[in-house]
Amino acid sequence: MKTTFSIIKADVGGTPGHSTVDQRLMDVANEKLKEAKESGLIKDFFVTHCGDDLELIMTHDKGEDNEEIHALAWDVFTAATEVAKELGFYGAGQDLLKDAFSGNIRGMGPGIAEMEFTERKSEPVVAFLMDKTEPGAFNLPIYRIFADPFNTAGLVIDPNLHHGFVFEVWDIKEHKKVLMETPEEMYDLLALIGAKSRFVIKRVFPKEGGKLPANEPVAVVSTEKLFQIAGEYIGKDDPVAAVRAQSGLPALGEVLEPFAFPHLVSGWMRGSHNGPIMPVGIKDAKCTRFDGPPRVVAIGFQVKNGMLTGHADLFDDPAFDYTRRRAMEIADYMRRHGPFEPHRLPMEDMEYTTLPKVMDKLKERFEEV
Repeated sequence: MKTTFSIIKADVGGTPGHSTVDQRLMDVANEKLKEAKESGLIKDFFVTHCGDDLELIMTHDKGEDNEEIHALAWDVFTAATEVAKELGFYGAGQDLLKDAFSGNIRGMGPGIAEMEFTERKSEPVVAFLMDKTEPGAFNLPIYRIFADPFNTAGLVIDPNLHHGFVFEVWDIKEHKKVLMETPEEMYDLLALIGAKSRFVIKRVFPKEGGKLPANEPVAVVSTEKLFQIAGEYIGKDDPVAAVRAQSGLPALGEVLEPFAFPHLVSGWMRGSHNGPIMPVGIKDAKCTRFDGPPRVVAIGFQVKNGMLTGHADLFDDPAFDYTRRRAMEIADYMRRHGPFEPHRLPMEDMEYTTLPKVMDKLKERFEEV
């Protein structure tokens, strides 16, 4: 059978500030998704948060970009926004950039990562949720999961992985995409995705002739860019991703391993700084120091007949304590730079922040040299 695994998220209001999501907003989401499950619209669901983003994880049989599913998510977010406004939460509904739903939630503010696939005998899926960063933050870990033999031992010792994978890369400035195969085009792929503010990994597919259908994704990342929709800075894009594991794919431990390195990502305070991504459990998924540092949560699920039959908070584990300590050392080092690059983003990445307003104020005072 085919199952669709959907992650749809939005910032509908933080408390206090941009730090976390109030339980009352998650209660609204749980109640509405429970009604949708009872009506048969969705098969199962899981509501959580990462930082100040409300995260809806749903399974159904309606495929990707389904109008009913997207309308459901929109209704959840608007209902939660109303509660957030009543309670005076910060940035209530800031990710809802349109006045009314128009058939598809893409381009309306919320982030979406969806994939439809044929269920295997055992189907582990990991939902990765990030806060205070941008979609390109997934480039390095997704690459390492599916293309780096130093990370994924199966690429070397499991014949089912030897054929490699196909990466779908989006140029989010030119609105174009390209499919690239690994390991054959590994160097060309790295030339693109190393520029993470422009080229982002959208999906990963198996190759033809492998154990899994080549037209069904094994990983998908949200690539919505809020500034491109709103025309100005309203908060970072806080991406999400879904990654399938085991049985012809990287093992669960290989899927998690890239996050043992707290690599630098863009976002953090006012979406204008570079800092380390810190893997945390849900209980620690609140952004505090300098509105950060950027966080990533991993919720692992077993999917059977469209139902979420088991789940685990995978980064809530002392095995990642050392990574968290390193992340804080890196955060401290980067913070010591204050307003200077490379802690602050380069000028070309500041175009949609509040910095242009400062430049406008000063432009008449600049003289020819």
